[in-house]
Amino acid sequence: MNKPLRRIAIFCGLLVLALLIRDNWLQYVKADSLKDDPKNRRVTIARYSTPRGDIIVDGDPITGSTETSKSGLNDLKYKRTYKNGPMWAPVTGYASQAFGANQLESIEDGILTGNDDRLFFRNTFNMITGKQRQGGNVVTTLNAAAQKAAYNGLKTQGGKGAVAAIDPATGKILALASYPSYDPSTFAGNSTSTDSKAWTALQKKNNASDPMLNRALRETYPPGSTFKVVTAAAALENGLYNSADEKTDSPLPYIMKGTTTELKNEGNIPCKDATLRIALRYSCNTVFGKIGADLGNEKMLEEAKKFGFDSEQFTPVRSSASVFSDNMNSSQTALSSIGQFNTAATPLQMAMVASAVANDGKLMKPYMVDKLQSSNLDTISQTEPQEMSQPLSAKNAQTLQSMMETVVKEGTGTNAQINGVTVGGKTGTAQHGVENSENPYAWFISYAKLADGSKPVAVAVVIEDDKANRDDISGGGLAAPIAKSVMEAVIGSKK
Repeated sequence: MNKPLRRIAIFCGLLVLALLIRDNWLQYVKADSLKDDPKNRRVTIARYSTPRGDIIVDGDPITGSTETSKSGLNDLKYKRTYKNGPMWAPVTGYASQAFGANQLESIEDGILTGNDDRLFFRNTFNMITGKQRQGGNVVTTLNAAAQKAAYNGLKTQGGKGAVAAIDPATGKILALASYPSYDPSTFAGNSTSTDSKAWTALQKKNNASDPMLNRALRETYPPGSTFKVVTAAAALENGLYNSADEKTDSPLPYIMKGTTTELKNEGNIPCKDATLRIALRYSCNTVFGKIGADLGNEKMLEEAKKFGFDSEQFTPVRSSASVFSDNMNSSQTALSSIGQFNTAATPLQMAMVASAVANDGKLMKPYMVDKLQSSNLDTISQTEPQEMSQPLSAKNAQTLQSMMETVVKEGTGTNAQINGVTVGGKTGTAQHGVENSENPYAWFISYAKLADGSKPVAVAVVIEDDKANRDDISGGGLAAPIAKSVMEAVIGSKK
């Protein structure tokens, strides 16, 4: 071969080598980034070329798919539909041709579209037989009756608020409601005249109701007196007091250490040297504020963390971290120990508190996906209950149960009483705003105990009502009736 031809051959060889390197770079190194590139419309077309699998509650789908209009330039064949969309939105999230997806619709997108690697062999079989790819199902732990009771209770109340309910023995989330809410069906397509208009209306910055905020998981509120359950647990666990009926060292008035400020109670209630039982029954700020100050920030923080504070929860949808601060002085610790100052909690977090007490001190990890299924209903993945922590001993948990049951029998939580069922609870009215100028939040946390000793549900309810008369706002008055209806729904569904 003469020299010019040899040079041409080498050059052509280098071109082929460069082509091979480039091809491998695109197919292997850059494959994931190209697949996820929002400009790669083929991925979107494939995602909506077949019906999505469903999200299941109590054996029934709460989602569906429908063929889109063939008009215009729409090349996406199927769009998502929702049954009782506003009620279930805090669970499902949304899947939109135009605006993407969130929550379960996003987290389990691979299963729902059929693209998950765990479906490889089934998809390969379908490809050989010419059968259309099918999405799998996400089977939730939710209880339809409990969710309906929670959502309708919030809707009837008319303000903003949220409910979280858990099975204490397993950590299964039974209800997760937020109000106001939204209907994901209204923007599931990509029409500029309908879907975009609905989306824009929900995104308005002046939309004070913020219907797309998942208040059950993403909003943190001052928990007010419901946090006194955590403070009581800290007192028992650290041996500051050893029983529910032992008198506490609680002067009246109580001047917070390092200040000249009196920590006051709401009304003329018997809080001087009150027992833990009496203090929880009447919700004595002085007793629990002093307990927090006596234990100190470090011990209070340690106990709060055992209940899940200062950590995000993944259900698998992320829940914001609830807050109990570090590096607080004595007076700040006192205020935080009655659920004020910097203390803040999601409704899920406070349901976890009630759940741990009900479950004899053992806190189970909360979760809302029971299992993932292929299109032919084979189980791909099953969630097993998992212990998260042990915030208090069984003995101390049972002591605290007796205190919470007193609250409902003859204290501030009588509106949660259920015939034939033992209910434990704690009310809370949390101040907020500059110098407490805003209407307070109404809280109630509770659990139900049946005659056989089982405790099938723990609930947390929070109500924001800017329009209510300030004097009419209380956890026992606004939140407890909703918690009662949720507990009744769970108990009724188990009969």
